[in-house]
Amino acid sequence: MYALSELKILNYLKGQNDDELFTLADQVREKVFKNEVYLRAIVEFSNVCNKKCFYCGLRAPNSKINRYRLDLPTIMEASETAALNGARTIVLQSGDDFCYSKDQIGELVKDIKNRHDVAVTLSIGDRDLDEYGYWFECGADRCLIKIETSNPKLYKKIRSGEEFNERLNRIKSLHGMGYEIGSGIIVGLPDSNVESLLKDILFLTDLKLDMIAAGPFVPHPDTPFADAAPGDLLLSYRVTALLRILNPESNIPATSALDSFDAKGREIGLSRGCNVIMPSVTPSAHRADYNIYPGKNSVAIDVSDSLSQAESTIRYLNLIPSSSKGFSKRNKNVQ
Repeated sequence: MYALSELKILNYLKGQNDDELFTLADQVREKVFKNEVYLRAIVEFSNVCNKKCFYCGLRAPNSKINRYRLDLPTIMEASETAALNGARTIVLQSGDDFCYSKDQIGELVKDIKNRHDVAVTLSIGDRDLDEYGYWFECGADRCLIKIETSNPKLYKKIRSGEEFNERLNRIKSLHGMGYEIGSGIIVGLPDSNVESLLKDILFLTDLKLDMIAAGPFVPHPDTPFADAAPGDLLLSYRVTALLRILNPESNIPATSALDSFDAKGREIGLSRGCNVIMPSVTPSAHRADYNIYPGKNSVAIDVSDSLSQAESTIRYLNLIPSSSKGFSKRNKNVQ
């Protein structure tokens, strides 16, 4: 790990020397990952959510969204198509939707693992720990549990009264089960600033995460934050670059939120320390309905085209779409 003082991090966040920061982040990425970029294919199988988060278009009180749930055969078909088109990780993602039973999720995980040599990531929210334990036994490899901010008061506000420590304990418990854990923040949330981002960066680094995400805040018109100022794209790049330098072996995605600001947003992210890209392979009929923020999944294309576009972006940068499952380099047992 590179040692950066808090003052140095703060100065970078304020834009003191972007060229130096981004060059160093890219050098660290190349040293650890060579020219490989990991592809994670996301199947967003339900946009039903029981949460009331102030920043998210899937929030339960949003009556304007077209809700959907994919049945198990449709989820399996999307996963299989992604695997057959080269994806080595399948991410099963949804809102906090308890319609799907423990056994159904377990069946999906087992079927995907039995049919294809891929890793499976779960991004399905605050399910019971015993359920997550069962899914780990079924073969699930990773979990994504975002915290969005390391400030407990801000967390409670943006997540409509939920407790920060409960989320943090879930992250630690899942890691203790054996899952690779991904978490992260939203850059530019209302009531945040560069000083709070400094704390976020140090907090995430202390967690020793296998994957860290930091995308810019995109206001959604059907949420309480509809009129809030959007995040700063350049500041978001600074955050991910600093996270790369401080966490050389963590997987860091160029998030889809970057493309909401700039059509080449993810492409730029891959040149500034990111080593993962996560194309949606949700069936095109529903892809735009997974509308966490404006601009996400705005183009309805086939699964194969979605993966092909991601690979083209990688190759355009003279990088290589990895044939690896992309396990965390923090986890020496799978290298």
